[in-house]
Amino acid sequence: MRTLYLDCGMGAAGDMLTAALLELLPDPDGFLKKLNSLGIPGVEFRKEPSVKCGITGTHVSVIVNGEEEGEWMHDHGHSHHHEHEHEHDHDHEHEHDHEHEHGHSHSHSHNGIDDIEHIVRGHLDIPDRVRDDIMGVYSLIAEAESHAHGVPVSEIHFHEVGTMDAVADITAVCMLMNELSPDEVVASPVHVGSGQVRSAHGILPVPAPATAFILKGVPSYGGAVRGELCTPTGAALLKHFVTRFGDMPVMRTDSIGYGMGKKDFEAANCVRAMIGETEDRTDGVTVLSCNVDDMTAEAIGYAMEKLFEGGALEVYTSAIGMKKCRPGTLIRVICRNTDTEEMARLIFRHTTTIGIREIPVSRYVLERHTETVSTPYGDVRKKVSAGYGVRREKFEHDDLARIADEQGVSLSEAARLIEQ
Repeated sequence: MRTLYLDCGMGAAGDMLTAALLELLPDPDGFLKKLNSLGIPGVEFRKEPSVKCGITGTHVSVIVNGEEEGEWMHDHGHSHHHEHEHEHDHDHEHEHDHEHEHGHSHSHSHNGIDDIEHIVRGHLDIPDRVRDDIMGVYSLIAEAESHAHGVPVSEIHFHEVGTMDAVADITAVCMLMNELSPDEVVASPVHVGSGQVRSAHGILPVPAPATAFILKGVPSYGGAVRGELCTPTGAALLKHFVTRFGDMPVMRTDSIGYGMGKKDFEAANCVRAMIGETEDRTDGVTVLSCNVDDMTAEAIGYAMEKLFEGGALEVYTSAIGMKKCRPGTLIRVICRNTDTEEMARLIFRHTTTIGIREIPVSRYVLERHTETVSTPYGDVRKKVSAGYGVRREKFEHDDLARIADEQGVSLSEAARLIEQ
């Protein structure tokens, strides 16, 4: 299985991810030319060698109308003072311990999500899958901004995150992911930094509110490094593309890339990307089972719901014959090894059994993730499974059912409408 591993021990930002992935390609200069030919208004990508703690990598900068921009609340770039003028009055005063500081005041074009989509879908010559990925990343950022500011997504006007440099960073990473086409993306837990960052609203904790919201459910941690290591853009890119977070898997590495930030720390300020082949995945699970002969179908159904809510991977039943010829039901639960005791507690709580059998087993599994496809009938989720030389795709039933109801067609006809 083709696996991409991202080491985020010093956080993540759009430019660092771009540089790291660019180094994995056999012809990074040729791909850079492709990026510069996209026609993102006023944007030019540049790359240069960079050395951190004796490690040589690449730094990628985005030049917008002749000026190098920085990500909003960005601890990996250069520091500057922005006085923003728009309805949310976000005057961000950045103090991020950068290599150099300079002040300037200007008014950016503050784009809403619809404006961003108009640029991405109407003006960039890129594959549809890349367009969908870009808008998926922006949707995560918009949702985080909406939550942080307490306004609907439709009223969000991006500040630094919405300018052309952020469009460029997100587009570059999405195109690189499409070019590399890994079957699986694994990332380390994300180092977010520590301390505080100053904004117009006062002193904010690190990670900033938008970043913290995006990273919900993602393993992350602080540390001794003072500053904001993970930006909203970096967090959204990881959340969108990473299949799972954890240790580096056993893999035969083909290429290694280092994407450098500008700031120097005691640790190398970089994202490291590694791509190679991993063995098709196996893992261990536990099978718990019990027999009952004094529960109604409704009670068993309720117990199954509670087991799924508790984290069971699978729950199923079989009709069995028990002693004295009584008809009964075999209840079988498959769960992660770490969830065994919790599942046993739930089984005892919601069934009438007085004993549970436990069998540890190994299983072969396909890697799974969900993609969102934009269609004339609305967004449709698609489950994708890959491994062992196979790839399977299946539309989410609830989305198909919604379209079937709205269009007055059958489920199979709804699937054909989406495929067309």
